[in-house]
Amino acid sequence: MTGASTSTTTSWAEVVVPVGAADLDEVAALIVSEVLAAAAGTEQRGSDVVFWVAADAAPAALAEVQDAARRWQAGGLAVDPARVRIADAVPEAEWRDAWKRYFRVSRLTRQLVVVPSWERYTPAPDDVVIHLDPGMAFGTGTHASTRLVLEELQAIADRRQPSAGGGDPDGSAGGAGVFPRGIDRGRPPARVLDAGCGSGILAIAAAKHWPGASCVALDVDPIAVAATAENAAANGVADRIDARVAAETGALAALGEAFPLVVANIQADVLRALQRELIACTAPGGTLILSGLLTPQAQPLADELVAAGLRLVHVRASADDPAWSCVTLVR
Repeated sequence: MTGASTSTTTSWAEVVVPVGAADLDEVAALIVSEVLAAAAGTEQRGSDVVFWVAADAAPAALAEVQDAARRWQAGGLAVDPARVRIADAVPEAEWRDAWKRYFRVSRLTRQLVVVPSWERYTPAPDDVVIHLDPGMAFGTGTHASTRLVLEELQAIADRRQPSAGGGDPDGSAGGAGVFPRGIDRGRPPARVLDAGCGSGILAIAAAKHWPGASCVALDVDPIAVAATAENAAANGVADRIDARVAAETGALAALGEAFPLVVANIQADVLRALQRELIACTAPGGTLILSGLLTPQAQPLADELVAAGLRLVHVRASADDPAWSCVTLVR
């Protein structure tokens, strides 16, 4: 999932969405799913959900989120479109420094630890450390949609299946077996595709889990591709991650390659529109992991992909934020 798509932005405006306490998580998830493609980030602040857009795009963003809020309100959520507002614009340098207050060292799976580029961390012997500076790109790893994919990658690396109720990041939960034949196959993936790479965290995680693997990381946002390349270099895997700016249409087909492992953490409508290309990019017997899905969206998409010939491994909701789910399939 990616954030703002212009490199010429000099200031950012906050869009503030007041929400009833009981619906904060759901509205925050809907904003990420339906509005974040035009935004640079989101957070919950008291009884508000706040996200940022380029200042010159703020009026259009306000109208978009007000329209969305009317739909959400009609669906029974405690959000008032009339109270959605734009706060003062913030210069980009100030904005970039301000959000760093909320990004800290985070253990995301049994092995994976994300460390901001400005923090110091002493790893444990088995830790896989990712040094990250997302810049203006989506993806610190802490959002449930990203974490779900990281948990799936960890599980494949461990040759086990996450428990149905959550990520089981420490591997201690009972009942977790090996992945079905076709995901593990007794060998690591030699090639990985990250469609919608954002900061590059998923491609970097794959490269670190499997030192013999090379990755293609695609995004329509040049800022995201630049962030991926910079983060790959900071993690010593730049020679194994090919970060590319993707055309709005036809980018997956243009690859002309089928990968043993494909991950895509992007909005549900984009996943649905790209499902044929995503299937074609997954090698026979390969694994396709899809995230960025609100939980009610996950099973219907899984059903469509099964009807198209894929085998469903599972639909799994986040243990930390059940509003989000991922789908894992085998071609």
